[in-house]
Amino acid sequence: MRPPPTTLQLTTQQLEYLVAIDRHDTWGEAAASVGVSPSALSQGIAELERRLGVALFERDGRRRVPARDHEPVLRYAEATVAATRDLARWLASRRTGTSGVVRLGMIDAAATHHFRDVLRAHRRQRPEVDLLLAVDPSGPLLRRLVRGELDLVVCVETDDLPARITTQPLLDDPLSVLAPGDAADVAPAGWGPWVTFPSGSHTRQVVADALRRAGAGFEVVAESNQPEVLREMALLGVGWTVLPLAGLGSVEGLRVVHRDLVVRRLVLARRTGARPDPAVDELAAALLAGAQ
Repeated sequence: MRPPPTTLQLTTQQLEYLVAIDRHDTWGEAAASVGVSPSALSQGIAELERRLGVALFERDGRRRVPARDHEPVLRYAEATVAATRDLARWLASRRTGTSGVVRLGMIDAAATHHFRDVLRAHRRQRPEVDLLLAVDPSGPLLRRLVRGELDLVVCVETDDLPARITTQPLLDDPLSVLAPGDAADVAPAGWGPWVTFPSGSHTRQVVADALRRAGAGFEVVAESNQPEVLREMALLGVGWTVLPLAGLGSVEGLRVVHRDLVVRRLVLARRTGARPDPAVDELAAALLAGAQ
């Protein structure tokens, strides 16, 4: 390909196509998500490659897979598309006097227990603002925040924070070791096997590190993103688990072997440099105050 010009004449639409491809399993699904035909999507990506002067995809049989230069361009595209969406929302706020929509992502314990009163009060006090709530594990929420699909995220603190994301501490959430009721009383070396959060989960890493420090093994026999499902599997005798007792409901039939084994920290995450939005800022302040 020929070298790109000094000034890149890129369009937001072309960058949005690239982000859509990363988010979906097929190019057809990506095209549908941005409202164009697969051929229009392919043409847009081809034009993007021409203007950049690098190949973003290469052939692997019948499939198109990311090329060597794909990753840095994708990161730039995500940031640009997110900033453009922020700008569109800010302009709408200037025209109407209200942002209209706040998109909040939360892990399940935050939504159903720690901040349920904050959410209930926000809906009651700001009926003119649509609060769109997404409940998911921390990793997917942070990826959606980076892409500009969410404005705020309440998640588990991690050392592996994506670029362009800043966090503020909210609260500490203790996790306790729970065993089936008929489990023997043994030292940590005899704990387990475990039913726990899926591989890649921030909470799973916190749990695994704490168990190893305590001298326990970490043989995983079942996984779920939902604490209630892990509780039920422990009740069935599938394995032991480590969960937050707050908001979990009844633990009848289980034995609390070690209370407060470790503490995971919940944080409020935002995109660095996101354009100010009064409604988003107000909800962020309410979440921070609600954590006190």
